[in-house]
Amino acid sequence: MDDSLHYLIMANQMLVQKALLYKLKDTGLTIGQPKILDYLSRHNGSNQKEIAKACFLEAGSLTTILNKMEEKGLIRRQILNGNRRSFHIFMTEEGKKKQQLVSEAFSEIERKAVEGISKEEMEGFLSVYQKIYANLLDEAGSSSINKKTDQ
Repeated sequence: MDDSLHYLIMANQMLVQKALLYKLKDTGLTIGQPKILDYLSRHNGSNQKEIAKACFLEAGSLTTILNKMEEKGLIRRQILNGNRRSFHIFMTEEGKKKQQLVSEAFSEIERKAVEGISKEEMEGFLSVYQKIYANLLDEAGSSSINKKTDQ
């Protein structure tokens, strides 16, 4: 195993994603859908730009995922304030049921991930990890994903 920071971040993300998809394999959810449901659970009614930015998705990729979610009855799109160019996305009752399963899966994965780690170690880790996130967010400020979703 490589001990470099970039490798550990990438490897942990892949392990979380694989564990999540395994736990949700019987739900019919596909890659990208759990994080959108998770985001909507806290920001129901967000527009597509907000969702794309928060979930680090390109606008085109988000549209494809949302189309599939709408076909499955997980979300509905609604025009607010008469702006036909901006849809707001709301979870349906079916979407809320699936989101509950997503939330439970995330909780199980997080519990497993922090086994044997003290509260103090976790607080220190999260503090450092948030600083890394902020540093990388600053660095990504000029990346194509932020440019495309901010327009």
